Amino acid sequence: MEEQQNSNAPASVIEGRNAVMEAYRAGRTIDKLFVQDGCQDGPVTSIKRAAAKQGTQIKYVGKDRLDQLSETGKHQGVIAYAAAYRYAEVAELLAAAEQKGEPPFLILLDNIEDPHNLGAIIRTANLAGAHGVIIPKNRAVGLTATVARTSAGALNFTPVAKVTNLVQTIEDLKKKGLWFVCADMKGTPMYELDLKGAVGLVIGSEGEGVGRLVREKCDFAAAIPMKGQIDSLNASVATGVLAYEIVRQRIVC
Repeated sequence: MEEQQNSNAPASVIEGRNAVMEAYRAGRTIDKLFVQDGCQDGPVTSIKRAAAKQGTQIKYVGKDRLDQLSETGKHQGVIAYAAAYRYAEVAELLAAAEQKGEPPFLILLDNIEDPHNLGAIIRTANLAGAHGVIIPKNRAVGLTATVARTSAGALNFTPVAKVTNLVQTIEDLKKKGLWFVCADMKGTPMYELDLKGAVGLVIGSEGEGVGRLVREKCDFAAAIPMKGQIDSLNASVATGVLAYEIVRQRIVC
C-alpha cells in the first residue's frame, strides 16, 4: 500500500475561542473539545455548533480542569485537541485489502484510552499485515502526537478509521463477508480456532475488556493461554499475540 497522505498539521492543544473556531473553519479534525461549564455566549455557541457538525466529542468541565489542561493559561473557557493524522474511511481499509488481493484483516479497538497502547497496536497492525485499525468516536483516544510517536512511523502506512458506533460497523462489515473474533480470557483457546479468511480482531481495554454489546456481535471469543499468577495482558501485547496467530494461520494455509 502506498504511503497515506496524512500530512495534516501536527496534533496540538488548541486554546482560545478564536483559535478553536479557526481550526474548525480550516477543516482540522478535532478529537475532543473541552468547554467550561456555564459558558453560553455567542462565540462558544458557534464553536459548539461547529463541533456538532463535525461530530466532535464535547466534554463540559470546570475552570480548574481547563487550567490543568492549558499550556498557555489563556484558554478562554475552550480547549480543543486536534488529531495528528487524518482518519480514513472504513471503505479505504477494505480497498487496501482488495488492492493486495488479500482477504481483509482489520483490528477493531473498544475502550482503548491509553495513547501508548494505541500507538503500539498500530505498529503491530502494520507489521502483521493488517489492512487497518478501527476505533470508536467515544471512550477512546484519538490520533494524538503521542500515538504517532509510539507507532514508530506506522501511522504513515496503516490507515485508522474512526466510527460512531462500533456495533453497527461490525454489522455492516459482516454483510461484506467479514467475521469477528474478540479477545476474552473466558473464550476458546486461540490455537483451537480457525482464524483464516476475512477477519476482524476485536480488542478491549486491559481493565474492562470488550464491551458486552460489541462482544455479542462477535462470532467467536479467543483466549490467550496464560500460565502466570496474573490474569490479563496489556492490550497492545494481547493484540500482538492474537494478530500473529492470524498471521501464522494465513502462512500455513
